[in-house]
Amino acid sequence: MKIVPSELAFDIDGVIADTMTLFIKIAREDFGIRDIRYEDIKEYSLHGIGGVDELIMGEIIDRILGGKYSGTLNSLDGAQAVLQKLNQQHCPTLFVTARPSADQAVAWISETLALGSERFEIVATGSFDDKREVLLNRGIRYFVEDRLETCFTLSEAGIHPIVFKQPWNRKPHPFCEVENWQELESLIIL
Repeated sequence: MKIVPSELAFDIDGVIADTMTLFIKIAREDFGIRDIRYEDIKEYSLHGIGGVDELIMGEIIDRILGGKYSGTLNSLDGAQAVLQKLNQQHCPTLFVTARPSADQAVAWISETLALGSERFEIVATGSFDDKREVLLNRGIRYFVEDRLETCFTLSEAGIHPIVFKQPWNRKPHPFCEVENWQELESLIIL
């Protein structure tokens, strides 16, 4: 499979942004929760993980979404290099996220990935299910996603999901899967 860049879009959290590592760091440093490990996160939904109180869980998620944390939200290894290369040849790069607002993501991508805000577009849908309509309306045929449930929904609509491998999407599925950004790059016509 070779993907034309204009037919490709990306999720942000868990695909580009290493959000779970930041979540674990905030849980440890700000709330003293030490028994959560990245590889132990077996479900996309964090609610109920490791016996973390729902109010604390909500507070951590709110901090991440609002950009109100002292740690650093890093990009996943290789994301910056591949996205910069892709962005040089195809502009703008489209990101579609279930976040309720794109504000923090725009600032984060501009700073962390060193892409000028005119070189990418972020659509914040506020829900996982609303990604489908955005992608269909934009003519996107391939979408890189880490949430397996979203992949099934997209596939039913004729969009080809590419599963970005994470501990929480290790259930059987029929979709193309990549281990890392280097594998993903090999699928894109650059």
